[in-house]
Amino acid sequence: MRVLLVEDNPDHAELAQRALRDWGGGATVHWVRDGEEALDLLCRRGRYADGPGGPHPELVLLDIKLPKMSGHEVLGQIKSDEKLRAIPVVIVTTSVSENEVAKCLGMGASQCVAKPLRPADMVEISARLNAASSAEAEPAAGSGRPPDGA
Repeated sequence: MRVLLVEDNPDHAELAQRALRDWGGGATVHWVRDGEEALDLLCRRGRYADGPGGPHPELVLLDIKLPKMSGHEVLGQIKSDEKLRAIPVVIVTTSVSENEVAKCLGMGASQCVAKPLRPADMVEISARLNAASSAEAEPAAGSGRPPDGA
C-alpha cells in the first residue's frame, strides 16, 4: 500500500511510520511536512513536477494542524479534485472531538484517528477501506441487465 503521510512533527511522523511498519501491511510511506507540499506531490507541481509520474498514494494520513496550509484545506482540495477525490484520507490528530470528527467526515475524510497512530489503528483503517471498496464493487440491487427472457 502506498501511503502519503502529511505530518509536520518529526516525532509524530516517526511514530506513524513505526506503526505502519509494525502493522505488516507492506506500506511504502512518503512523508511530507506541510499541506502545501502534500498538494504539490499529489498534483505533481513545484519540486514534484519533473519527478516520476507514478501512481497516486492509496491512502493519505493527514494531520489537521499543519504549517502553510491546514489539513482542512488540504482535505477540501483533495476531495474537490476529480483526479484525487477517490483517495481515502484518514485524519490523524490530537484533537478527536465530536465537532472535529463531524467536520472532517462531512468534508469527505474516511475516518479520524487519535495520535499517536498504532498498528491496531492501521488494522482498523485497512479493514474499513477494504469494506468500503467491497461495497463499492458490488452492484446495486436491481441494476445491471435484466435476466434472460425478460
